[in-house]
Amino acid sequence: MALNEILLALFDRPNEPLFLPKGDEQFTFHIPEDYLEDRFKKKNISDRFGGENVVDLKRITLPDLDLPLQLKRTEQFTPFIPLHRQMAGQLIEKFLAIEDLEDFVSCSAYCRQNMNPLLFNYAFSVALLHRNDTRDIDLPPLHEFFPDKFIDYGIFSKARMEANISSTVEDIQAEPIEVPLDYTASDLDHEHRVAYFREDLGINLHHWHWHLVYPFLGPRRVVAKDRRGEIFYFMHQQIIARYNFERLCNRLARVKKLIDLRAPIPEAYFPKLDSITASRAWAARSPNTLLQDINRETEQLVFDIQDLERWRDRLYEAVSTGRVINSQGQSIPLTEEKGIDILGDLIEASSLSINRNLYGDLHNLGHAALGLAHDPEFKYLENVSVVGDLATAMRDPVFYRWHALIDDIFVKYKQTLTPYTVQQLGFDGIRINSIEVNSKSSPKNQFSTFWQQSDVNLARGMDFAPRGNVFARITHLQHQPFEYKIKVTNTGQQRQGTVRIFLAPKFDERGVPYLFNDERKMMIEVDRFVHNFKQQSDTITRKSQSSSLIIPFERTFRNLKDTASVPGGIDAFNFCGCGWPEHMMIPKGTPEGFPATLFVMVSNYQFDKVEDPKAKKSATSAGCEPAMIYCGIRDQKYPDARPMGYPFDRLGREGVNTLRDFLTPNMLTQDVVIKFSNVIVPPGSVSRT
Repeated sequence: MALNEILLALFDRPNEPLFLPKGDEQFTFHIPEDYLEDRFKKKNISDRFGGENVVDLKRITLPDLDLPLQLKRTEQFTPFIPLHRQMAGQLIEKFLAIEDLEDFVSCSAYCRQNMNPLLFNYAFSVALLHRNDTRDIDLPPLHEFFPDKFIDYGIFSKARMEANISSTVEDIQAEPIEVPLDYTASDLDHEHRVAYFREDLGINLHHWHWHLVYPFLGPRRVVAKDRRGEIFYFMHQQIIARYNFERLCNRLARVKKLIDLRAPIPEAYFPKLDSITASRAWAARSPNTLLQDINRETEQLVFDIQDLERWRDRLYEAVSTGRVINSQGQSIPLTEEKGIDILGDLIEASSLSINRNLYGDLHNLGHAALGLAHDPEFKYLENVSVVGDLATAMRDPVFYRWHALIDDIFVKYKQTLTPYTVQQLGFDGIRINSIEVNSKSSPKNQFSTFWQQSDVNLARGMDFAPRGNVFARITHLQHQPFEYKIKVTNTGQQRQGTVRIFLAPKFDERGVPYLFNDERKMMIEVDRFVHNFKQQSDTITRKSQSSSLIIPFERTFRNLKDTASVPGGIDAFNFCGCGWPEHMMIPKGTPEGFPATLFVMVSNYQFDKVEDPKAKKSATSAGCEPAMIYCGIRDQKYPDARPMGYPFDRLGREGVNTLRDFLTPNMLTQDVVIKFSNVIVPPGSVSRT
């Protein structure tokens, strides 16, 4: 038996005891008696489920796990709560400190049997991603084990019925259970027009997985990744830009930042989700809810709204003065090179914050305040709502209002920097002559979008139910695959350049063309890659599936163990876990065709390249092409020396009022349209090639 398969089996059916068979291989774990709670001891309980795949766990001297064991199994774990974050950070440290892999399996099995399932899954996932001996394991997507975080609560009773039928009557297969597209609200709520984006399975999985790659606490080597604070800024800034793009496609204004923390919050959210682990429904937020001081002693969570306001104001002051104060009282300038990173670490309040006492825990406790607005004093014994959980936060409209505020602090900092000069933007001898977008059955320069159905398997998350595949059928946005065709003239020698591709709405919510300093904040980056330019003329063709932004469609919707229909087996697909979902790469558009601007730039690779001695050593070890734009590359420096968001991360130089004014010869724009067809295509009917 491969240790990798045993480790993956620890994810299976997270609320069941570990001594019940686990995984597709039906591993039976023989657990040391002292790993079990008292009611299971001296009953030879592990021996009752013997089979072919018996795992005899090694008895080891366990590390000190007192703190993470304090979280009850039925509580809702979230790293946004400082106590929970400390529990997870300590558990991650313990997992990473165990050198022997067999000892790690044994310790993980003990934690899996005795700890809160959500806490264990988070810390165990972070450990698998960062241990040298497990780093190449394909980490399963969270929805396989906690489908209740993503799928309508009405689905699970039907799923149990289908599982019982298919396990009892051999020649009857379980029918896919269709999840309605509009199950959380009606269009009487204007915000529901963009629910397809907020509630998308792939988008919420991306947010969860990103925070596994970039955890708040843990050993410094795990937390202190290259340009950590900057990538926190950039990834979330792009999410806000994408959300605003979707809002414009649905005739909604851009999202308003949540600057006044005392005003009622008009946006309501009723998630229609159950927490199977906590055995209760996720809390709703009614219209015009007020934020209140939080006083929940059971979670050691006590803070005032005034604390959030004070931290917010101190961060704005730091941006306006161009310097922050560290914990030793020293003044640290927010330089052009390091300022964004320092600011990102302060705002996210990871363990890299240089002065948590002064600048606080704005991002995380803001999520906590919003997530506990329905029960700030624990009067009703309620857990956090969806905005207080990493895997569900993006479902709630208030997530985007909160992050619009967070983004505004970064925007104010970026406005203090000197605008790029023509020399900093240009690339002598390189001229882009034309840009085309082509896809099957669509006119030139048209992106085509529609609804598609896809199936996800609930079996591994259906605790105490019969074994057997049970599928939920989800309707989500999709686009036709497309290809860029970019013609470039190179009057110099053969050389390398970085091709940067952005997409933005052409008009604002009033139907008026943007001024540059508004349009640049709406630019979503859809690809970035290095190209070797021939002398004189060169034509670049680039398929949408090759984008360094996305992870493949199959990563989100294909069962990783179901390889029968995959040519070449599981290795035929790129299963890197961190990245934007491919099916949400292009905004929805409109039936009449939403006008947009496609921007392409070629920058000088001599100024883009990053000298990293680790790059060559580990380039082939990962076995996949990483979606580096939002996620970087594991164990390497971020592979682009330019500021993230370049060239749109700063104000325009003097005289630049429109995007046309901004262009240099190595840039070009192309008018495109995004045309949405209100049709639903069944699973597997769209070729991704």
